[in-house]
Amino acid sequence: MFAESVDVVIGVDTHRDSHALALVDAGLGVLIVEERIEANREGYRRALKVASGCGQRRLWAVEGTGSYGACLARYLQQRGERVLELERPARSGSRGRAKSDALDALRAARAALTGEPLAELRSGGRREALRVLLVSREASVAVRRRGLNQLRALVLTAPAELRERLLGLPKGELVKRCIALRPRPGQQPQLRGTLLALRSCGRQVKLASREAATLERELAALVQQLSPQLLSHYGVGPITAAQLLVSWSHPGRLRSEAAFARLAGAAPIPCSSGKTIRHRLDRGGDRQLNRALHTIVLARRRGDQRTIAYVQRRISEGKTEREAIRSLSATTPAASTD
Repeated sequence: MFAESVDVVIGVDTHRDSHALALVDAGLGVLIVEERIEANREGYRRALKVASGCGQRRLWAVEGTGSYGACLARYLQQRGERVLELERPARSGSRGRAKSDALDALRAARAALTGEPLAELRSGGRREALRVLLVSREASVAVRRRGLNQLRALVLTAPAELRERLLGLPKGELVKRCIALRPRPGQQPQLRGTLLALRSCGRQVKLASREAATLERELAALVQQLSPQLLSHYGVGPITAAQLLVSWSHPGRLRSEAAFARLAGAAPIPCSSGKTIRHRLDRGGDRQLNRALHTIVLARRRGDQRTIAYVQRRISEGKTEREAIRSLSATTPAASTD
């Protein structure tokens, strides 16, 4: 695939502390050099120096650019190198095959030469800021959810008087009252222990809620800078918009709306049988992006008149509501910051 446009392909098998490199002649497909470098800036400089001695037109096929290979990929991009991401090979069915880091690097290089699909790297900068903020917010939301579930479970088994005071309260009021609980010396062990546990859970929920709110404000500000028009679409909020931008990354990374649908797990897949003609959605792709699209669709289903009319029309044509929502997911336009 790249044999005519590059002189050398450098396959990289990445790990936490070191990376294995295999430099392959693009025209002949033969191994030129094998190298192992440390996963730090000194190692990256060494890798670039070795590659520079083997040809001027270079392509780097790097595995794990979203994890162990992220720093290497950014280092190379900043120096004008052409870097593409190679999906890690499936390990199923590989019993009996030779396995080493050097061989994995060689396979990465030859996979690029044989035409295996390579992906453009996602951009860094504000897009990467969105990604890490989304990860941190998700953790805070999970802590809050777990804390609320624990609070409700503790209330159910609390002593009768305490249970009657707290059972059925809205979550905000429940957290407020639990934080205000004051265990005192001399109380029965069960009551005192329950009061301490409820107050502790309440504090965890309050802290996690504050952290999530802080992260959401930062996400909203970044989305407003990157793509304010995205927030003007009905049902698109800062969190879903941030996920769309993280997955989409930058202009030119995705070839078409069809490619975006494939990435989002929203591409229609035929699953007809006999006289039944129907489609389902692709179950692969970026599941966080898929969840964001589904959230947008559900929001539009509740309040957007055009979406409500579309669902009603599809139901009148013989589709189920679930199938109509699938169609909505498949036709939701791709994110764009152009």
